[in-house]
Amino acid sequence: MAVERRPSFNSKVFLARVRNGQSIGKFRKDEVVFSQGDPADAVFYIQKGKVKLTVVSEQGKEAVVAILGADDFFGEGCLAGQDQRIATVKAMADSTITRLEKSAIVRLIHKEPTFSEMFIAHLLGRSIRVEADLVDQLFNSSEKRLARMLLLLANFGKDSKPEPIIAKISQETLAEMIGTTRSRVSFFMNKFRELGFIAYNGSTEGGIEIHSSLLNAVLHDQPQIKT
Repeated sequence: MAVERRPSFNSKVFLARVRNGQSIGKFRKDEVVFSQGDPADAVFYIQKGKVKLTVVSEQGKEAVVAILGADDFFGEGCLAGQDQRIATVKAMADSTITRLEKSAIVRLIHKEPTFSEMFIAHLLGRSIRVEADLVDQLFNSSEKRLARMLLLLANFGKDSKPEPIIAKISQETLAEMIGTTRSRVSFFMNKFRELGFIAYNGSTEGGIEIHSSLLNAVLHDQPQIKT
């Protein structure tokens, strides 16, 4: 798994410097931040919580394309000429999110080298993640894709401290994210639990505890996680 490297970043200092063009919103679980087709006129920064990005096709099929957490940005497509949102963003847990108007963030990029470095690192990290996801879909088994997704959700492989307890997430959502069925996800989750890689009581919607042994299994490609 690729390790994301980000410059040291103090969110309180950063937000204090944005005197104009920012607003802070509180979003409850399942509340929409913006919808697919809305005007793309701002970038968002997650201070606390998690969000889910979904896309709906013309045929009405919905797909989960990303789950983001604290210190992540989203909506940056507006900086590349995107006029409308191509995805819907919804809070997965109670979240605190800062909205930065496009003009404000462009000003920061030009005037704040530290922010520029951090933001570029974010964009590069996102690009690497997209490439890794594509390779994952093309070459890895659904079992290994699920293991990798659980580790990413728990922040393993990032500079920030891992979050062993993943917020409530349904098996349907996990299935959508890795391109398989809910029944396959349920089978693999039970297998991971039996092997001691994860722990949860009843439904995964009550939260999942990720153990470091899952990371070791993926890195060393142990036989237990092969299909």
